[in-house]
Amino acid sequence: MYKSILLPVDLGHDSSWKKAAPEAVALAKQHGAKIHLLTVIPDFGMAVVGSFFPADYAKKALQAASEQLVALGSEIIPGDLLANVHVAHGTAYQEIISTAEKQGCDLIVMASHRPEMSDYLLGPNAARVVRHADQSVMIVRN
Repeated sequence: MYKSILLPVDLGHDSSWKKAAPEAVALAKQHGAKIHLLTVIPDFGMAVVGSFFPADYAKKALQAASEQLVALGSEIIPGDLLANVHVAHGTAYQEIISTAEKQGCDLIVMASHRPEMSDYLLGPNAARVVRHADQSVMIVRN
């Protein structure tokens, strides 16, 4: 049923993949799918904030994230299931949806923290992905 699965992770929070990665791996094995691993480096929001960082900060941050993601991918995804790693820069939910579309993913597997009342049912990024993605989305609770 699934051919290509997107697994977004936050490199700063193990909870973003500890439970979601095994689910993605199990689904990939069951369906003969490949897994795309994604992390998103947030943008600065306002140009004035970005002016406080060195000119090559974004390039170095993307390179460091890529190296960390490759290392994490080799730990948590069997080599025969890992299609590719992707590092994006921008708003998390938008980059998750965009990457899923660009890579032809038919399932997004992602973690969501336990909600606060202000989040209603899901974390803000997970809720936005669920609402806006054309793909099926599996939310794995932490």
